[in-house]
Amino acid sequence: MPAPILYFGDTSLTTAAAYLGGLLAKAGWIFDYVASDVASDAPEIVDGRSLVILSDYPSARMSPGVAEAVVEAVSRGTGLVMLGGWESYHGLGGDWDRSAVAKILPVDISPADDRRNCDHPVFLQPVSDHPILRGLPWKDRPPLIGGFNQVRPKPGAEVLLEGVHVRARFTPAGLEATPTDRTPLLAVSHHGSGRVACLMTDVAPHWVGPLVDWGDARITAQAPGAGEVEVGSLYALFFTQLLEWAMKR
Repeated sequence: MPAPILYFGDTSLTTAAAYLGGLLAKAGWIFDYVASDVASDAPEIVDGRSLVILSDYPSARMSPGVAEAVVEAVSRGTGLVMLGGWESYHGLGGDWDRSAVAKILPVDISPADDRRNCDHPVFLQPVSDHPILRGLPWKDRPPLIGGFNQVRPKPGAEVLLEGVHVRARFTPAGLEATPTDRTPLLAVSHHGSGRVACLMTDVAPHWVGPLVDWGDARITAQAPGAGEVEVGSLYALFFTQLLEWAMKR
């Protein structure tokens, strides 16, 4: 029997994938893992899954047959989550705009490099009430990120989080912070019987930025074959709720 969750990407379990892998293990969820440099050619790898996660996994590593199998599985009820990164969306070698998977995402992917590295504060702000976001202190303690993939929501998609860009500078009167523009950072939709979520920032450094430490309590987690990670409790809750929603838990 395959594990309920199939997780592609984030380099390897001993590097960036230790973060999401650790959260999956902490939640008691069993998963199969495919590293970013490992090709996926057998469509049956998708069979029987509750959730497929794509995060920093180049689309060129996934055969057209597997991509079509993901689309069909989602139509039957499998959840799909794409997380941001240099090899997600278009990125630098992600090229998911060329994959069949793109047609079921709630966002349109650029045909050109969509990476945005931020040297200024970008706060996450909810724009819709949703189970993924509930129970988290978005207003009193908004988290920050370090980068994202720039996309456009499709008609009918529900945008849940935006990134609020802030221009900050010191003046004789003190620190001056001015919001400038906004960026869609979390969008959801349905395809057939399945739920689809796109988070345009990363789960692991460096784009995750201070979000990885969101929360006063510290959570340690370790997936089999991975290194141990220590993260903020609110970060852990946010990603757990994101995956729970996609799996209809």
